[in-house]
Parts: sequence; structure tokens; C-alpha cells
Amino acid sequence: MIAFISGGARSGKSDYAEGLARQWRDARGGGLWYLATARASDDEMAERIDRHRRQRGAGWETLEVPLALDAALNEVAPGETVLLDCLTLWASQWRYGGGGSDAEGRDLLARVLAEARQRHIALVVVSNDINEGLPAEDGDTRVFVGFLQTLHRDLAAEADLVVQLVAGLPWVWKGEGP
Repeated sequence: MIAFISGGARSGKSDYAEGLARQWRDARGGGLWYLATARASDDEMAERIDRHRRQRGAGWETLEVPLALDAALNEVAPGETVLLDCLTLWASQWRYGGGGSDAEGRDLLARVLAEARQRHIALVVVSNDINEGLPAEDGDTRVFVGFLQTLHRDLAAEADLVVQLVAGLPWVWKGEGP
């Protein structure tokens, strides 16, 4: 089972995704994993990471994964539940932090999704809606948004459940929500 949870900044998507991951784990058994893509690059980000960690509470195994999603997933046993938060940060680090080409990033995400399916890992992926306003004037920003939107389309096509959070309220676009 693969879920794609999206929404704007502070929309409630992480809380929703954590609840969904817990529900899936409770129904399936096994461990509960958090693949964290954020880096504590400044005080604000360090505080956000700490706040998320406190909110999640006990029972999560956490792996910090700025780039190597596939290597991190290899540490998870078959049948377990994984929350990947967040694809947007991963995509920016991939693109600007030495990950490789956009095509290689798409291939890596596709391999991770296929591996999760093959190993019966329930995977919940969180990402940000950053393409809701006017197109960016900056060319590099437009290219990044295009890369992220391509990842979103690929993920939505593969996911069993696609949910968008708006003001804390879930809108189910594909599949059946909890």
C-alpha cells in the first residue's frame, strides 16, 4: 500500500500522514519507520525537526535520509510501515545537493516505490503543494517546480491513496481514506 499526502505549508499533512501510518501499522503489525529528509540547516529548521519528533512520540525508528532513499528503505524489514517526510525537501537536496539529474531522481523514486510494493512495505509519502500560485519568474525555480510536479505525478499514478490537506481538512483524490 502506498499513500501520497500533499498540502501547503502548515496544512496538517504531517499530522495526517503520521496518523495514517499508525493506522496501517496497527492493522498490519510490524515496525513503524520515519524516513526524515530534513537537515537542521538553521535554528528554525532544527526547532521544526525537534517539534515533529516530540509530536510523533515513541515507537518510531528514525532514519535521516537527505538523498539515499533506496539505501534507507533497505534497512526496513518486509511488511513494516514507513513514513517518508518530505519529498519536497528530498527533491531540493537531490537537485541542489549533489544527488544527480532530474531523470535519475525520478528513477530513484520509481525504484523505491517498486521496492516498497515488492517487499509489502506500507509507504506513506508527504510532499508540499508549491505550484498553487502564479508561475515563478525565476527560471531555476520554474525548473525545480517542474521536477517536483513530475515526481508528484509519478507518485500519484503509483499510489493507492492520494490525499490533499487544505486547512487541516483531507480531500481524498484517489482511493479510500481512513
